[in-house]
Amino acid sequence: MAKIIPFKGVRPIRKKVHLISSRPFYTYEKSHLKAKLESNPYSFLHVINPEFSSVKKNKSDSIQRFELIKKKYEYFKNKKYFIKDEKPVLYVYRQTTSFGVFTGLIAGSSVKDYQTNKIKKHENTIIKREKIFKKYLEVCNFHAEPVLLSYNPTLTIKELILLTMTKRPEYEFTTTDKKSHELWLIDDLSNIEKITEEFKSLNNIYIADGHHRIASSSLYQISNSKNDKSNYFLSFLIDHKDLKIFEFNRIVKDIGEVSNDDFLKKIKNYFLIENLKNHKSPSKKDEIVIYFDKKWYLLTVNIDMIKTDFKSSLNSQMVSDLILNKVLNIKNLNDRIEYVRGNQSIKILTKKVDQKKRSLGIELYPHKIEEIIKIADLGQNMPPKSTWVEPKLRSGLTIYEY
Repeated sequence: MAKIIPFKGVRPIRKKVHLISSRPFYTYEKSHLKAKLESNPYSFLHVINPEFSSVKKNKSDSIQRFELIKKKYEYFKNKKYFIKDEKPVLYVYRQTTSFGVFTGLIAGSSVKDYQTNKIKKHENTIIKREKIFKKYLEVCNFHAEPVLLSYNPTLTIKELILLTMTKRPEYEFTTTDKKSHELWLIDDLSNIEKITEEFKSLNNIYIADGHHRIASSSLYQISNSKNDKSNYFLSFLIDHKDLKIFEFNRIVKDIGEVSNDDFLKKIKNYFLIENLKNHKSPSKKDEIVIYFDKKWYLLTVNIDMIKTDFKSSLNSQMVSDLILNKVLNIKNLNDRIEYVRGNQSIKILTKKVDQKKRSLGIELYPHKIEEIIKIADLGQNMPPKSTWVEPKLRSGLTIYEY
């Protein structure tokens, strides 16, 4: 029995929405972030980066910096860049990209559903990061980027979403990353009640993106249980089948003391290895492609090297178990691994590898949503950064205030 609620969202005024809403902060390269901040005074990035033009900066996870974020947010509201809906509503959001169209509901989802495992995870979180974002919530008192949740909607939910989309959208704009965005309001009380009732028949919802945000929201709720709004977090709920899942490729910054020849010999203990004249992506889940010493190799796992449990058969787990652990003996991923998302050109990976003589590029085969669901149902976790999931929602498009 899942629970969602409508809420009084804070959102940009219509004529500035294309200027205010931004991609998530972590998706920007430093140079691109600087250019955005310098060229657009309305960007929500100014709220998240209030010290952009300051010479002396506070620590990124300090209360002082979070207080500046809160102050900048209030400044944007005082300048009338934002409005607040007068009554609780649900939102239908559609994002159109070159690789898919993504439609779903923006709503408040229940923290208790996460705590009781109705909302299931497939990745471990880092306690330190959870506590940092909890501190952010306590100081700033708002959620500006929804947690991405996937589920299997009922026919009634689908029909009500489609009915809403027959009307003119509240927002309709295109951004410089060549994505189109549309937002509709479901403000009819009868339709809101129908949708929330339908969710009560659902028991399995899955975190697609935002594990740390939801874990931090849980910590925040435990400490602020007297605040009814803390019982919910900002979420975007989308049909399982509509997600687009890319691989998250790896760069080993330094393969360590092993020689180039010995590295390839060790690889042959676990994989059939084929020299490639040119780059070719993996075509199935038991394949991995590596870029090493300016050469491409296709690796096909030796099935005898894989344990019989489901998790061990995952492509990302094979990379962790066989290459990172057994071949390279890497224990601390944070120090030696860099991640490159799979929806970028493979040239980004090769360029980074070529810059360091002893580095290694690893291209994975993308996971299927069925694998994510099964791992979550088993109560297990994938390796860190196993997936890059689209859509990535705009920050500051709908804001949930505590």
